[in-house]
Amino acid sequence: MNITDIRIRRVSSAGRMKAVVSVTFDNQFVVHDIKVVEGNNGYFVAMPSRKGADGEFRDVAHPITTETRNMMQTMILDAYNEQLEPEEA
Repeated sequence: MNITDIRIRRVSSAGRMKAVVSVTFDNQFVVHDIKVVEGNNGYFVAMPSRKGADGEFRDVAHPITTETRNMMQTMILDAYNEQLEPEEA
């Protein structure tokens, strides 16, 4: 599967979450509510999650392999940074 579209909605709150992202695969399948979060070591991507009855958050959709996770994170963060560039100019 290939990522064919990345839609970024920036979040204006002062918290660590900077954007909510939707990723489309092969123009046929979309995953919403992926988050761009500012961590202690830079930005990272958090998959959509749901809070369980025990209070723990669990991903509802996520990459199976590290390679796929790294590819998705790189593409999402690149798209996020590209969106920031026009504002910084």
